[in-house]
Amino acid sequence: MDKYLLEMTGISKSFPGVKALDNVNLKIRPHTVHALMGENGAGKSTLMKCLFGIYSKDEGKIFLDGKEVNFISAKDALENGVSMVHQELNQVLQRTVMDNVWLGRYPLKGVFVDHKKMYEDTKKIFQELDIDIDPKAKVSTLSVSQMQMVEIAKAFSYNSKVIVMDEPTSSLTEKEVAHLFKIIKKLTDRGCGVVYISHKMEEIKGICDDITILRDGQWVATTSLDGITTDQIIGMMVGRELTQRFPEKTNKPQEVIMEVENLTAKNQPSIQNVTFDLRKGEILGVAGLVGSKRTDIVETIFGIRE
Repeated sequence: MDKYLLEMTGISKSFPGVKALDNVNLKIRPHTVHALMGENGAGKSTLMKCLFGIYSKDEGKIFLDGKEVNFISAKDALENGVSMVHQELNQVLQRTVMDNVWLGRYPLKGVFVDHKKMYEDTKKIFQELDIDIDPKAKVSTLSVSQMQMVEIAKAFSYNSKVIVMDEPTSSLTEKEVAHLFKIIKKLTDRGCGVVYISHKMEEIKGICDDITILRDGQWVATTSLDGITTDQIIGMMVGRELTQRFPEKTNKPQEVIMEVENLTAKNQPSIQNVTFDLRKGEILGVAGLVGSKRTDIVETIFGIRE
């Protein structure tokens, strides 16, 4: 039997009038990158918030390294080896990089913050991850991609067993994406399990080992990415084969309920020689006319203008 770092089984969560999660499962193996995919609203964020204690799950169990856990906050999750790199960065911009990495757990020398140790520890992590950022720089001076690297370094500093990355490449250049993938490789080499949330199929196919697919708050499948095609993944996400993305048209033209032929307004400048048919059940769009001339058609038909 596979040993899992993280197991979420039978997770359900309801809000007034909405069942956001219905018996959802997620199992993460060590040394792997696990894709979590689904359309917007499929339940990915809600599932992660249940993991981090931001939401209290209604049903189900969560196991970390085989032990049942119920985190009461993101801080509780972090201190127990589960961290998250959010798509929306929430950093203290007027503080230094190293302040942001060690916020809430500063190394102390007596009753004072040991700034020398904090700097050295930050520098050591940055060197290991090949991140070229001055630990003493203010976060407000960094680019968005550098801020994201700081968040990844912070997750690394917790010695996390499970790291969740939510759309981590959304603000990165191609070169920065390649650097991120090297960092992810370092994380998995040391035994981490990475949950990778992304809509970018080429990334999923390139770096992930396993995939879990959610649809409408329900678990659809968990499988290895070996041998599975992009079309199959998308088919499971949307609930139909790609050949059925656009339903076959079966409707027949309805009867014509209004005919307009060579309609010209008496008072010019205005519309001239406008011709069209309107059929029952149709919505007719009028394009190619500038400014008020579209209104002129309606007003002339209804006798508002001549």
